[in-house]
Amino acid sequence: MKKKIVKFFKRMLAGIGITLIVIGIGITLFVNLSPEFGGSPSKEQKEKFAASSNYKKGTFINLGDVKMNMNFSNFTKMLKLYFSPQPNTIPKKDITVQKIDSVAIVDYKEQTRLVWFGHSTFLLQMNTKNILIDPMFGKVPAPHPLLGNNRFSKELPIEIEKLPKIDAVILSHDHYDHLDYGSIQKLKGKVSHFYTPLGVGAHLQAWGIPKENITELDWWQENTLDDLKLVCTPAQHFSGRGLNDRGTTLWSSWVIQSSTENIFFSGDSGYGPHFKEIGTKYGPFDIGLLECGQYNKLWSEIHMMPEETAQAGIDIKAKTIMPIHWGAFKLAMHSWTDPVERILNKANELKINTIVPQIGEPIYLKENPKNSLWWKN
Repeated sequence: MKKKIVKFFKRMLAGIGITLIVIGIGITLFVNLSPEFGGSPSKEQKEKFAASSNYKKGTFINLGDVKMNMNFSNFTKMLKLYFSPQPNTIPKKDITVQKIDSVAIVDYKEQTRLVWFGHSTFLLQMNTKNILIDPMFGKVPAPHPLLGNNRFSKELPIEIEKLPKIDAVILSHDHYDHLDYGSIQKLKGKVSHFYTPLGVGAHLQAWGIPKENITELDWWQENTLDDLKLVCTPAQHFSGRGLNDRGTTLWSSWVIQSSTENIFFSGDSGYGPHFKEIGTKYGPFDIGLLECGQYNKLWSEIHMMPEETAQAGIDIKAKTIMPIHWGAFKLAMHSWTDPVERILNKANELKINTIVPQIGEPIYLKENPKNSLWWKN
């Protein structure tokens, strides 16, 4: 009887071992063979990185070497929270978006306007240019549909196929909710040029974008798109798409300037002194598109709380701020309306003008739209 029990446990352990080996092989094959994971910076790119003050020992770092404090204790807390029931983290029904007519976009040549697609994605029409910012049009912000939650809306304001020629795509970093493989594949035939932080171009090249169509910048470096100035500015975040590539590409915010207008896009960022520095160097801004969503105290170093978002608007000297990085996906445990409710309260206290347009609603820099409280409908 004793021998049978020992045999049984040996077989069970062998079965578990084989299963783990198969799973490990499957994960390795998935990571190495799936194009969604992108590419790796070349030797030539890494030599360029070495000149950056943000690059130390083979990885990019934040100002002050700020790091996400995800030790084992915090990691277990995060897992417990993530798998515990959380009320109202997704809308009870699909979000309704305003639809955009494709002809109206092609023919538009008037004052500067933005169209929000939810989360951090924008179409910016400025000085007759069509510019996409962090174009994530996919349903799930993950390398596979089973690894993430679906978008809150069934429809987009306009499908990629109906977009006109795009003069430029501006990317803030390489995370899946900002750099989407499927979106790039559909866009690449109609985009003239891509602007990215250092290293992110490696993913684009792996996906078939010619090297000459990509401009990579370090923090504080400037470039031009005809009569527009583009500035790659600091953010407090991190990067990585695979299992062992954290920090191999840079993350950033962006300044977009015409001769008469000034826009700030935060990308993803924790709160830090870089906002005041950006405000001093490039402010005041007509509008600050500021991260406000997917936060938690456990990772507060790399994502702002809504109250910090409002303060960041003051720091950059923005006339108007708009909360972004919410309204499309569940990536944290707070309720889906918590970001907008909290930032409006704090913005009212700080007396900074805040707009919350509906997804797809045009935003004109020279106008001040009324907040319709659409998220409460």
